[in-house]
Amino acid sequence: MKNSINPMKPAAWLRLAAAAILSLGALCPPQASAQVPARFYWKSLAGANAVPLIFNSISGNSNPFDPAHTVLPGSSIDASMAIAGYAHTFEVGDRAAMAAILVPMGRLSGQVTAAGRTANESASGFGDPMVELNVNLIGPKAQKDIPANLRFQPGFSVDLIADLAFPIGTYNSSQPLNIGLNRWYGRLGAPIVAQLGSWVPGQRTTLEFLPAVWLFGPNNNFVGQTLKTDPMFQLDAHLTRDFTQNLWGSLDAVYYNHGASSINGVAGKQLNTWGVGFTLGYQINDNLGFTFGYKSNLNNGSDPNALRMDSFMMSLVFGWHPLVEGMKRLKSE
Repeated sequence: MKNSINPMKPAAWLRLAAAAILSLGALCPPQASAQVPARFYWKSLAGANAVPLIFNSISGNSNPFDPAHTVLPGSSIDASMAIAGYAHTFEVGDRAAMAAILVPMGRLSGQVTAAGRTANESASGFGDPMVELNVNLIGPKAQKDIPANLRFQPGFSVDLIADLAFPIGTYNSSQPLNIGLNRWYGRLGAPIVAQLGSWVPGQRTTLEFLPAVWLFGPNNNFVGQTLKTDPMFQLDAHLTRDFTQNLWGSLDAVYYNHGASSINGVAGKQLNTWGVGFTLGYQINDNLGFTFGYKSNLNNGSDPNALRMDSFMMSLVFGWHPLVEGMKRLKSE
């Protein structure tokens, strides 16, 4: 990493600083697929803000609002989901940090087999809001000003994250298909970002991993019964590449293991499945980013207990930083 900034026009400085804030633009709901999107844990200037609007269309044999991915054999569920959120970057000592909140809402419908019965069901309303706290442990120091932002290169970084969902979403105890889950759940993980090659906009390449474990409390009123879920291990992987200064893409993979659910002590099957997909991202302007993604699970189609889920995701994220916006106003004057 160089200790000085390459000479460039002030307008170019502002453009690069504003673009770096949109590294928050990959925000996506963990509830939708239990998979964190590519570039979510890229670092930005401390004090940056982002507001995402995310839309998902998901189908499969599991409730897409439930990150436990409890398979309901013989079920066919379709979901339309919208998520609004807010993220803010800050510093803890010299380490980069981020706090975010996501609130899902939407509609579920389909034929559901659970608790010994099959029925056509639907649900709509708000899901369980989730908060996340992320602190960098290994890697470059926090970006406290624009010169540090422009010099930044991730190199090799490791973070610590903690997610927690609050069980206040819409819930109907008389049916198994719900948007709210009526139980506490969360995740602990260690996001890893490895820079491959030069860190020049339009040429950036990263290899990213997220090993994590999901923890679930009991639902003591799941159609009049008690639903429990064992801890679930998750591993995300992304290979990302800039195509131009405004366009990037990634190849995505996710692995789930364990997480067996039981109803009144009768144990179900544990997960052991892979999912693959891709993401495309485009920076529309200094403050607005767009992403599109698709993911599907790889499974044995003849096994009724295998997780089957296909999801499409689109997002618009508005990002800003008071310092950058102030400099842009001064330039315009």
